[in-house]
Amino acid sequence: MSWKKDEDTDELGAVMNLDHSAVLQEARVFNQTPIRPRQSRVLLAKILFLIYRGDNMSTSVATDLFFSITKLFQSKDMSLRQMVYLAIKELSTISEDVIMVTSSLMKDMQSKSEMTYRANAIRALCKIVDPSMLPGIERFIKAAIVEKSPSIASAALVSGLHLFGEAKDVVRRWGNEANEALNNKGLGQGPSFFGGAAGQSQVVSTSNIVQYHAIGLLYAIRQHDRMAVLKLVQTFSGQNKSSSWLGGSNATLRSSMAQVMLVRYAVRVMEGDPSLQGQLHALLEEWIRHRSDMVSLEAARAMCQLRDVTGKQLTSAVSALQVFLSSPRPTVRFAAIRTLSTLARTHAEAVQPCNVDMEGLITDANRSVATLAITTLLKTGNEASVDRLMKQMQGFMTEISDEFKTIVAEAVRSLCRKFPAKHSVFLTFLAGVLRDEGGFEFKRAAIEAIMDLAKHVPECKEAALAHLCEFIEDCEFSKLSVRVLHFLGEEGPHTARPTMYIRHIYNRVVLENAIVRAAAVSALAKFGASPGADAALQRSVRVLLRRCLDDREDEVRDRAAWALRITDDSGARDKYVRDDSTFALAVLERKLVEYCASSTASATRFNFEAVPRISRAQEEETRSRARMETMDAVLTGSAVSAPAQHRLGARDTSEPGTPAAGGAAAAPMDVFEQQAQYTSELNAIPELAAFGAQPLVSSQKPAELTEAETEYVVRCIKHVYEGHIVFQFDITNTISEQVMEQVEVSMEPEEDVSDALQPVVVVPIPELRCDEPGTAYVAYERTDPETFPTATFACTMRFIVKECDPATGEPEEGDDGFEDEYSLEAADLGAGDFMQATYIPDSHTLWETLGQAGEAVGTFALANFDSIEECVERVCELLGMCPLEGALKPTSKAVHQAIFTGKWMGATRTVARTRMTYQKGSGVTMELAVRSEDQGVSELVVSAIA
Repeated sequence: MSWKKDEDTDELGAVMNLDHSAVLQEARVFNQTPIRPRQSRVLLAKILFLIYRGDNMSTSVATDLFFSITKLFQSKDMSLRQMVYLAIKELSTISEDVIMVTSSLMKDMQSKSEMTYRANAIRALCKIVDPSMLPGIERFIKAAIVEKSPSIASAALVSGLHLFGEAKDVVRRWGNEANEALNNKGLGQGPSFFGGAAGQSQVVSTSNIVQYHAIGLLYAIRQHDRMAVLKLVQTFSGQNKSSSWLGGSNATLRSSMAQVMLVRYAVRVMEGDPSLQGQLHALLEEWIRHRSDMVSLEAARAMCQLRDVTGKQLTSAVSALQVFLSSPRPTVRFAAIRTLSTLARTHAEAVQPCNVDMEGLITDANRSVATLAITTLLKTGNEASVDRLMKQMQGFMTEISDEFKTIVAEAVRSLCRKFPAKHSVFLTFLAGVLRDEGGFEFKRAAIEAIMDLAKHVPECKEAALAHLCEFIEDCEFSKLSVRVLHFLGEEGPHTARPTMYIRHIYNRVVLENAIVRAAAVSALAKFGASPGADAALQRSVRVLLRRCLDDREDEVRDRAAWALRITDDSGARDKYVRDDSTFALAVLERKLVEYCASSTASATRFNFEAVPRISRAQEEETRSRARMETMDAVLTGSAVSAPAQHRLGARDTSEPGTPAAGGAAAAPMDVFEQQAQYTSELNAIPELAAFGAQPLVSSQKPAELTEAETEYVVRCIKHVYEGHIVFQFDITNTISEQVMEQVEVSMEPEEDVSDALQPVVVVPIPELRCDEPGTAYVAYERTDPETFPTATFACTMRFIVKECDPATGEPEEGDDGFEDEYSLEAADLGAGDFMQATYIPDSHTLWETLGQAGEAVGTFALANFDSIEECVERVCELLGMCPLEGALKPTSKAVHQAIFTGKWMGATRTVARTRMTYQKGSGVTMELAVRSEDQGVSELVVSAIA
């Protein structure tokens, strides 16, 4: 297609201002005889632009236009034919009866046709063909895959990838042809992809793009067959042909893009297998030294993202990335610094050798590279370099996008706790950037960083609050104003001069919209209800609240009336304002939706007791984890797992009296969402739904009954109802050559518990295919509601095995299969399985209230533990309770105290306190004291350790 350049015409403006109706009127040119190729090409380009611009086109109009375009097949003009193919592909999704053009496309796919026709016709045909018609053209596609012309082979392979989602069974039969295309070493000498008359020589492609498309299609076909993918990786993995596990293959990948995909497939298939960890590291080490920058960068990035990777293993990856930092190409520098920036979040010491090279990138012409360089240096540098780096960063904040401004704000936020002595530098920088222009996410990140400073660095609290007050005076985002007002209400009453902040808050009542005014009223209420508020301050707050009673918005008036009520009632203040817990909002929302949808909602009250409560610190932890994942997605281009500080055994930074980070309370919202999923699955089975609306207690951590690398992977989750116990077995078959049917788990107690438990329901899995998890259930009835049995069950998985085709997963015809069984690890039912790990606000007051009447105490010598940290984690698991602040991370190696809370059977509040001492050679000595609303429950909890 050609355009005539006219210097007096704004070509871009002419295209952008195309009129939809005028273009459709011009479509009459398609019906003219003879066909005018140039006018038709220009008009097709306009139509395509309208589609890409998002203009709506009715089905009837699109259909008429589609069949008008098909008349252009009469023209032999190659450029016009290419535009016809593009138009057919785009209109096929909104037109009717598009299958009528199949014959024309099939004619162009014939081997005697022009090479340009064949490649484009394959792409267009596979776009419009119905899956049921695919077997009719299968032989043409197979022939095209092994065609020597790269354009034709790539067109067929890409079409196969697009068709795989709708016709898996047919596309799986193309595996041999895709493998041949992947291994083909020659390039065809057919006509060029972009046309040329018959007989003209082809410009040979050297991109090896066919290998890239072929390996993608092969992986799509074999992705559920782990051994097949592993063989694919082994066949094409690197230069070391003498390695025994590689099998001495001579196959190579000449395409760097295909090699990149091979790196990703290798990590995906080998990372989860402990027996292949050494081989994976060796492969990545080899790929890091690859001659292609693309492959080397991908391998280094994969190495940096491996789970449990050590500093020693990162050495080669960091060294390669250090070299790339001095590359003349901006894209390579950006990829390297982005990978190092992500790595610095968890392995800052491993990135420190690159500090000198990153210093040189601070003045990089590409501001994205410079921003990442500075934020990475902030993570890896020392306190002495903070002033210089912050000064340099201030110089170009106005030149970078909001996305990178957000990264900078998050980096500064992470430094607030690392270098508290530099709080004045950080606060000055953040206050400055708040005055600059920026979007919502950037401003939110900046104020969150200031809030962190106010909470964790007491010396700058008043200055930070003053900057926040200045920000809300001219804030364009209501959500941010509400967030700041809430924070002022939480922190302002505890400062030396709370009246200074009341003035700024009341200004919002006078000047802002209803949402902000309501938040300001709630903040004022917290000042009046504060324990440190004197009589004069309370009187002033009441005067301001009475003025709000005349507000034109009912929400503001209601909040003001509520605030006036609680400021005069000490009991209400403690319950509604000073309480350090809150509802799990996701669960509250789901319960309210279920309540509103219920036909009996009008006759019953909403049960708030059914909604779990979490601490403010837990809520903040969840929000922080979501923020970290968002930043990881920005830095890596895809969401990754939560940072290391959120995993078990991470540093505990929660506030006193709140659940500990890590362990059972590390991700409260995730736990609640998992419980809801369990409830939904159980209620979908009629035999189990009869036990109750939802389990009283469900396991927070599944028990693994097999090793991860065995042929069958089984894990057990226990659900406790009022009168029943349900064992849920999640089973995965990893053998691609077999299908399992009627899969069930047989459970035999090792001790006689027939007087307390009776089996009532066994729910098998009807069919279990490879890598498609299924769930089986075994239910027991508790014959005595007052008895809480503990037992160990020997578990055996029984099933029928049938041979199947690994490519399709379908069992062979006429195969009746044979019965088989597989022994599993024993499943334990302990006292902790009846305990719901629940955060209970003000556990100290509850402990004193329960008194010694409901107390049970036990002393234990635990000689098999080598540290207090190991012991407390095991105790938390056995008790099944929620660990509070400091419980899972002892500050001393010799002595430790821990507090746990929970509800027995989801109802009886229980608090446990432990005192531990450790002596080398004799292990841990522990005293466990438990208080509960039921003396029997306290004794049962103590018995969980015995």
